[in-house]
Amino acid sequence: MSTITYKSDIVAWANEQAQLLRNKQFNLLDIEHLAEEIADVGKSEQRELANRMAVLLGHLLKWHYQPVRQNISWQLTIKTQRERIKRRLTRTPSLKNCLTDDDWLADTWDDARDLAEKETAISYDKFPESCPWTMDEVLSNDWLPNL
Repeated sequence: MSTITYKSDIVAWANEQAQLLRNKQFNLLDIEHLAEEIADVGKSEQRELANRMAVLLGHLLKWHYQPVRQNISWQLTIKTQRERIKRRLTRTPSLKNCLTDDDWLADTWDDARDLAEKETAISYDKFPESCPWTMDEVLSNDWLPNL
């Protein structure tokens, strides 16, 4: 039996668990923590997508509400986030479900409003309660919101 525990050193524990799997030593596996870690992988991917989407939406809000301050930096951030989101959706197609999940979208939109408020000094309440744009618009390389 191993002396490495999940709580003492998660990296060493993960390496050991992987080796046990490769060696088909299933009786030595820490099943409870393995299941937890596998579930966390999916949650981590969703968080990554949500963070990127919030940054994208926040910049689209800034673009829309501060047209006189529009700049190349905002454009580059919008472009980069779109590319990274599309790459993530290609690599993990099941994440596309997030784009139609009302709760996920609401949380992501709230994060975008928070970001836009912090970076524009425009009150959170001045932004729409829900995203006024379609996901096709948001992810389209050629689309930017107009006033």
